[in-house]
Amino acid sequence: MTLFAKTLNKCSEVLKMLGALALTAMMLLTVVDVIGRFFKHPIFGSVELVGFLSVIVVAAALPYTYKKDGHVGVEILVRLLPEKAQVLTDIFTRSLSLILFCIITWQMFLYAGDMRETGEVSMNLEFPIYYIIYALAVGILIFSVTILNVIVDDINQLRKLNRK
Repeated sequence: MTLFAKTLNKCSEVLKMLGALALTAMMLLTVVDVIGRFFKHPIFGSVELVGFLSVIVVAAALPYTYKKDGHVGVEILVRLLPEKAQVLTDIFTRSLSLILFCIITWQMFLYAGDMRETGEVSMNLEFPIYYIIYALAVGILIFSVTILNVIVDDINQLRKLNRK
C-alpha cells in the first residue's frame, strides 16, 4: 500500500469518526430537545443544528462507505460478464462518478464562496452557512480522491488480468 493510499485511509477513518460523533450529537440533541419540549423548554435552533450535523454525517460517511463498497449498486447483469469485463465496467462507471463528483466539489466551493461574500446566515442561530458548505465540499473532495484511488486499484487489477 502506498503512502498516498495510507494517508487517504487515515483521512477516511478520521472522517468516519467525525461522522459518528456528529450522528451521536444529532441523536442526543434531538432527545434533549424532545424532552425539553415536554417541559416547555425546547432547545433554540435545534432544527438548524440537526440539519448542520446531518450534512457533516453525510460528508464524513461518503469516503469510508465508498472504500468499503457499502453503497447500493445493481450488479445483476455485471455478474454474468467475464472478470475482465467486470473490471472495465467498474472503471467506466467509477470514472463517470469521479467526473460528476469533481464537478460537484468545484461548484460547492464556488457556492460556499458566494455565501461567504453575501454574508448568508442561518435563520435562527445566525450561523454563517458557508462553513457548512465548505465542510460538505471538503468531504466530497475526499470522496472524489477516494474514487480516483479505487480507479487506480481497478486499473492495476486489470493489468494483472491481462498478464494471465
